[in-house]
Amino acid sequence: MNITTPAKLVLAAFLGFQLTVGAGDWPQFLGPNRNGISTEKALLEQLPAGGPKEVWRVDGGVGMSGLAISRGRLITMLHRDGQQMVVALDATTGKTLWQSSVAREYRNSMGNGPRATPTIVGDRVFVFTGEGILAALNFADGKVIWTRSITRELSGRPAEYGMACSPLVVGNQVIVTVGTPRATVVSCDVATGKQLWMAGSDAGGYSSPALLKVGGREQVVVHSGSAVLGLASQTGKQLWRHPYRTPYDCNIVTPIAVDGKVFVSSGEDHGSVLLSLTSDGGGFTVDEAWSSQGRQSVLRAEWQTPILLNGYLYGMDNVGGAGPITHLTCIKAATGERAWQQPRFGKGNFIYADGKLFISTMRGELVLVRANPEKYEELGRADVFGGSRHAPALANGLLYLRDDREIVCLDVRKQ
Repeated sequence: MNITTPAKLVLAAFLGFQLTVGAGDWPQFLGPNRNGISTEKALLEQLPAGGPKEVWRVDGGVGMSGLAISRGRLITMLHRDGQQMVVALDATTGKTLWQSSVAREYRNSMGNGPRATPTIVGDRVFVFTGEGILAALNFADGKVIWTRSITRELSGRPAEYGMACSPLVVGNQVIVTVGTPRATVVSCDVATGKQLWMAGSDAGGYSSPALLKVGGREQVVVHSGSAVLGLASQTGKQLWRHPYRTPYDCNIVTPIAVDGKVFVSSGEDHGSVLLSLTSDGGGFTVDEAWSSQGRQSVLRAEWQTPILLNGYLYGMDNVGGAGPITHLTCIKAATGERAWQQPRFGKGNFIYADGKLFISTMRGELVLVRANPEKYEELGRADVFGGSRHAPALANGLLYLRDDREIVCLDVRKQ
């Protein structure tokens, strides 16, 4: 891809500003490195009986979009006034700083509102609506810089349960999974929205892509509706493809790098697989290092991306076709061997920080669990919000949660 001199200057400025993002930020889906892990320390060792100290609680709105925090601002998407709004709040007070409409409200029988989490990079916020509109906004004031009805432009229509891919920014590109007849994945220029490349022919699924170093090469790894794909990040060239089909194209979990291999998991009684990549010159040969499929699988992660810590994967094993039974599970990543399981833990989502899993449940609890591969070790639980599928977000010692009514900020710093 040739870049003109003015474009180079814009890109250089953009990348330079990107470096100013604070170390304690949570600027995108699954956090700084899109793996659910925070490096923050000095956090609570036990949950108080009534839960952590509440810093603020404000009205939110309907939607499944997660929370992104950068430089003192929290940004999310929700339904408000008949529109899909991108909303920025002061992260320490909850005060609304700006809100901008990017599309009319999105309705779906499986839940209304936008699904994707905003991505904050430099002076831009990138969002993807429920029907598949990709937009860039100004971080400072919410002004819409450009917008693309990318799913419609590529002769597609929204996935059955709505478009759920959270944008991935790689250098001067913003990348989303669209799953149209013409392309599985599309890359657009961050400055202008101009299409740079498109790749694949699979249905989109509901997963968000990740930039991973696997097979000895950095590449964009995509969990589409029917396969796992590896793409050259600058050109979109397909390097490898491994079929992985689930009922209703319900591949939702983001791929994870495990010692140069690729781990993916799916619910609907599907299972998990660890893929080993061997370079064959122009691309890669794919083998299954291990696979655990079906009703006896060690891990069937439905919409919660597992977290890799010191060679172990912590995940939520969902029993049946979107059924209510969920076991909190720890497995050895290299082999798939189960280390422990907490039966019937309940549906929820989670992140990791300071040796602990911060778990939010659909019942509205916050549960603190030691990340211990030897045993399940609960450090307290408390009712703190209405309950939802969203994973918590953590920035500068403050934990953020949202449901279809409110956004809540809790102080989880060690007192």
